[in-house]
Formats: sequence, C-alpha cells, structure tokens
Amino acid sequence: MAKTHIKQNDEVVVLSGKEKGKRGKVLELRTAKNRAVVEGLMMVKRHLKKSEEHPDGQIAEREGTIHATNLMLASKYDERMAKKN
Repeated sequence: MAKTHIKQNDEVVVLSGKEKGKRGKVLELRTAKNRAVVEGLMMVKRHLKKSEEHPDGQIAEREGTIHATNLMLASKYDERMAKKN
C-alpha cells in the first residue's frame, strides 16, 4: 500500500489532463493503483443490465479515477498561485 499526499474528504485541484484546473472533494482513494475518485470529475458511463429496478436497463454516469500525481491539495495550490501574483 503506497502512501499518498492526499486523504479522503480533502479538496483537490487537478493539475493535468482533460479536467485540468477543476476542483473537487476526494471520495475514495485506491492506494494499490495510486488513484483517487474525485467528486464530479472524470465522469464515465456504465451500462446496467435489465433488472426489476431498471426494466429497460440503464446507462449510469459515475466518477472515474484520476492518478494521484495529477492532484494537488487546494490549499497548497491557492498558496502557490498567490505567490505567483
């Protein structure tokens, strides 16, 4: 299990990738693969089979994972941006 610089419920900023610059709260850490699930970011679609709950099936959207090295704590990010200006 790898140690990460972020924890669950931390507010983070995405540093690179298609979600660059966006913020969100860490919902889950997957330390084995060094990835995190961030609220509202990297949305992926999952197809669900027919069931009693969804008789016609469903396409559900949920958060995907982002590599931990592409995330920075929002407090550190704000501090860094304040120094630049």
